[in-house]
Amino acid sequence: MEDVNDFETCNPAVNNRDSVREEDNGKKQGLSSETSSHRNITDHRCEICGKKYSSEHEVFAHKQIHNRKKSFQCETCGKSFNNNSKLIIHVRSHTGVKPYHCEICGKSFFIKSYLTAHKIIHTGKKPFHCEICGKCFISSSCLTRHKRIHTGEKPFRCEVCGKSFTQNSHLVVHKTTHTEEKPYPCEICGKCFVNSSNLKTHMKIHNRGNPFQCDVCGKSFHDKSNLTTHKRIHSGEKPFPCEICGKAFTQNSHLAIHKRSHTGEKPFYCEICAKSFISNSDLTKHQRLHAGVKPYRCELCGKCFRDNSNLTTHKRIHTGENLHYCEFCGKTFINNSKLVVHIRSHTGEKPYHCDICGKSFLASSYITAHKIIHTGGKPFYCQVCGKSFAYNSNLTRHKQMHVGGNLFFNCET
Repeated sequence: MEDVNDFETCNPAVNNRDSVREEDNGKKQGLSSETSSHRNITDHRCEICGKKYSSEHEVFAHKQIHNRKKSFQCETCGKSFNNNSKLIIHVRSHTGVKPYHCEICGKSFFIKSYLTAHKIIHTGKKPFHCEICGKCFISSSCLTRHKRIHTGEKPFRCEVCGKSFTQNSHLVVHKTTHTEEKPYPCEICGKCFVNSSNLKTHMKIHNRGNPFQCDVCGKSFHDKSNLTTHKRIHSGEKPFPCEICGKAFTQNSHLAIHKRSHTGEKPFYCEICAKSFISNSDLTKHQRLHAGVKPYRCELCGKCFRDNSNLTTHKRIHTGENLHYCEFCGKTFINNSKLVVHIRSHTGEKPYHCDICGKSFLASSYITAHKIIHTGGKPFYCQVCGKSFAYNSNLTRHKQMHVGGNLFFNCET
């Protein structure tokens, strides 16, 4: 399912409209300068989002976007919007209605601006070019971000020290220097640090009983073989290849698990829904879906996760580290797999097909959720009252009835 909740900020076509308005304003300012050269126009900036305007009146009008009350609520999920048109578009994400169709590939969209932006892909054109270096882009928003390299513009300003940045993600990382945020935790004792180098120094405290230390990250091990295996994470060495598909692994045990994907062997079964898995760790993660348990909590924002790897990936939102950018629209993702799925929304590729009704999907998780429609299953149950739901998101909303809206009541800290 495509995310339409933030269509104004993520969609290049919508951003293009904003850019056109800015260009029109620029032309008007230029005309004013020609006719009244003595007039000194000062830039006025919105302190909330950093956007610049030519007068304080325009800034005031713009701020209404931030201050506007969200009185239009979705009856399905409860999300609110500041006008009815946005609510109508959002409701389509629940109903699946996509009234705008591409006549070239047949792909459908929730809103017309998505279709307009999508059509550029078929032309192969990148109509927005940088007049300084000649590099071309698919949308004006991507070009605007690129131009900051040449102009030195840094619209994202720290309200504490005044330092400015070209991207908001860089500002987020910088803000940790002023706050108590320490996004690098020690896996052994839980102590947190503001950067990885401080964490590496701290790890030496725990290494006294583990004489074999990694010179890259500081982690230590009680025997040399474990250190050798660990170092492959940093070197990228994968000496255990699969003779069927060629995929390689750092450990032989990982290869053994992988081979089950070829043989179809899934020896680990869920007692609740009878779903089977190729490894015990996959089964453990799956069982947390039924129980609603999310034991891994982010100390920065309080969000909880079912496994530690998801928490580690999530923390990149706060640190800005290793983000993946979409070359079509500039949207960022915390892992490459989500970027791959997102790019399919631009290309129209839907490689996952339902063998019952033939409907196609962007990602395997989408088709898994879709098949529940055919089976009628409700594998997600509430531990408090026993009520069952078809989707985990519905279970999450239901739980708020028991805990007064606290989404993180299952987090074990």
